[in-house]
Amino acid sequence: MMAFEQIPKKDWYSILGADPSANMSDLKQKYQKLILLYHPDKQSADVPAGTVEECIQKFIEIDQAWKILGNEETKKEYDLQRQEGDLRNTGPVDAQVYLEEMCWNEGDHTFSLSCRCGGKYSVSKDEAEEVTLISCDTCSLIIELLHYG
Repeated sequence: MMAFEQIPKKDWYSILGADPSANMSDLKQKYQKLILLYHPDKQSADVPAGTVEECIQKFIEIDQAWKILGNEETKKEYDLQRQEGDLRNTGPVDAQVYLEEMCWNEGDHTFSLSCRCGGKYSVSKDEAEEVTLISCDTCSLIIELLHYG
């Protein structure tokens, strides 16, 4: 598991002033602009001590955000956690399903399960190791993915 999971839940995108759909170069641009703005060496000497402390805290937060969002692997994991958090807030879990109960689709390399509305729940092999909640592609129902062991 990644180190950032121990850090209290923060919206790393909003810290950088970025949209979750932003591409890596946009994120980097926002990071670079903010890191210069809040860098301790860039603060003027006549600024009150409390303000300097706030700038240092903001600088540290911006740096933490970039450590997570600036790396494809940690960004993907963070995005999956955000998505799962959003699903938890959407509504109750409709069912608990073991991955082994889902159908493997060789064509698109996903596991899927039909929903009672006629839609389907689907998850890629990689995502199946990371997520525990999956939403239906048609309705608002959610299933919890369980693993044996």
